[in-house]
Amino acid sequence: MIPRILVIDDEERMCWALERALSHEGYQVLTATWGQQGINLAQEAEPSMVILDLKMPDIDGIEVLKRIKGIHPDIPVIMITAHGTIETAIEAMKIGATDYITKPFKLDELKVQVKQALHLSNLETQVHFLRQELSEKYGKMIGQSESMKEVSLLIHQVAKTNATVLVTGESGTGKEVAAVEIHKASNRADKPFVAVNCAALPEQLLESELFGHEKGAFTGASGKKKGRFEIADKGTLFLDEIGEMPISMQVKLLRVLQERCFERLGGTETIQVDVRVIAATNSELSSAITKGTFREDLYYRLNVMRISLPPLRSRKEDIPLLVNHFLGKFDPSRTKKISPEAMKILTRYNWPGNIRELQNAIERAMIVCQSTEIQPVHLPRELLDALKENTTPILNLPENGFSLEELEKYLIIKALEKHNYNQTRAAKYLGISRPTLLYRMQKYGIKL
Repeated sequence: MIPRILVIDDEERMCWALERALSHEGYQVLTATWGQQGINLAQEAEPSMVILDLKMPDIDGIEVLKRIKGIHPDIPVIMITAHGTIETAIEAMKIGATDYITKPFKLDELKVQVKQALHLSNLETQVHFLRQELSEKYGKMIGQSESMKEVSLLIHQVAKTNATVLVTGESGTGKEVAAVEIHKASNRADKPFVAVNCAALPEQLLESELFGHEKGAFTGASGKKKGRFEIADKGTLFLDEIGEMPISMQVKLLRVLQERCFERLGGTETIQVDVRVIAATNSELSSAITKGTFREDLYYRLNVMRISLPPLRSRKEDIPLLVNHFLGKFDPSRTKKISPEAMKILTRYNWPGNIRELQNAIERAMIVCQSTEIQPVHLPRELLDALKENTTPILNLPENGFSLEELEKYLIIKALEKHNYNQTRAAKYLGISRPTLLYRMQKYGIKL
């Protein structure tokens, strides 16, 4: 998109000169000779940046700046000032102006300032987009339990350093999300976050993926390719399932961590990089060291800072927060909610698949549920089946256990009681049709 520049100056000759000069640079230029006119154009035309004279006939330039910043807080503004008003220009920069230029000035000088201001604005936009994209792709850490408060505190403490981090925890506990949180809170947040799953690729492809390759390095290498370390330069590289990395690759990774350099596969040029490494594993690396499948020196190099994520079963007080988060994620309009009975079951289940399993369960329940409230019958069958082994009574059911049919019959009876035996409302409450409700009442011998 061609940048649109708004020039606000009470001198028509100045407006004409700037319009001509900046148009030749490929910009769209709008002009205003009155402060209020400039404010109106800023609101209507949504310019990419503003060039504003401090001295305006109707409204003071500082006031015009404040109003434009009120409309577009992030828009870059260059102030035009005379020698006697430099202090005022500095005051304008404290309010939010990007830069100022003093009359008389050379047009080439202003062109440079315009180019720099637009470049900086574009970078800030990209950073905002990348952060938003990371949040949307990976989500965020959610939890108010004591264990999660400790994790959150540790993440923000380690984020401000360049230390290598090892994130441990069972599958589905959010190790990649934790890595993204570290990156977003670090001074590398405006640089790339690059993730590699070490278990997903065979050894040669993993080496090429991490370090890149030169043309002809192996069959099919038709050209030069940058590796993830190069792509992540100045940013963060996340190595997931590090315990699955082959021993031969561990040696090469250790060298990069120690010397911050490497060669591409099939190449001789030594490439220097500045990359912060975060590794993650769901296995016990100390056991792998004993077995000889993981290098002890690499372990100590990775384990500078360790963050251990607790399993969901040990922080069940966070389940309602997570459920509410996933409801909003899959239904932003918030047309569905979860019933107390279904929530009770969710908090009783031990979640061997952790947060990932909970997310899948909520997504499935929202698809199955045709009403506005998710009931136990909408939850995954395997979840309900697993709870049959739970000796703790659920929903006040008999202590000697229950079958899925008994659970369904119980829920139908409770729904009818809740709605004074109105079959239409009970069916809607359960998320099924009235004919389906009548069929199941007949099946289970439920009579009004």
